[in-house]
Amino acid sequence: MRLAWLLALAAALLAGCGNKPRVPEWQMNAHDTLDRYVKAFMDGNARVEAAEFERARGELAATGQPGLVARAELTRCALRVASLQLEACDGFEKLRADAPAAERAYADYLAGRIAPADSALLPAQHRAAASPAADAAAVRAIEDPLSRLIAAGVLFRNGRASPDVLALASDTASAQGWRRPLLAWLGVQAARAEQAGALDEAQRLRRRMALAAGERQ
Repeated sequence: MRLAWLLALAAALLAGCGNKPRVPEWQMNAHDTLDRYVKAFMDGNARVEAAEFERARGELAATGQPGLVARAELTRCALRVASLQLEACDGFEKLRADAPAAERAYADYLAGRIAPADSALLPAQHRAAASPAADAAAVRAIEDPLSRLIAAGVLFRNGRASPDVLALASDTASAQGWRRPLLAWLGVQAARAEQAGALDEAQRLRRRMALAAGERQ
């Protein structure tokens, strides 16, 4: 998903304005602030994350286009799912009545309750992962790292995240240097290892968590 999906609609708004129209300032501002928001969120920088999201949302709200603001809210909710913060997507739900069908389908997907008939409305990379039969192979087939993490988060939300899914999500977050989701996925792996009595493995995972969190060994 990320910014390309959000800004596709913004680009469409300009299509009827003549040849090579000047890009509106709000669009450039929204793109830049959302990009900074995503980075701050994945780094676990709560102060910067909150400020950048509110700036981006304000730029989009100024257009009076519910679909744009809904996509910003879905971006926030998708990042949270990727990081196993599985609270309700309240910001989007307040806009649901005026949101396009594709946005409603994506919100349902993030919540783990999408109807099979609505899967075709999802971004292409998420359609296979939305299937009730989705497994680690479906997640691994997603090329975009953020979309892969989101798909893994949806499987986790539905109680279908196998050890392979957990490992794939941790490896994906690690490869990108995304501290917040990495800590979340390693934490789940460590907890499962402890429950299985694999204490050495659990301790290894918790050492990785301490390292990622910046703790001195």
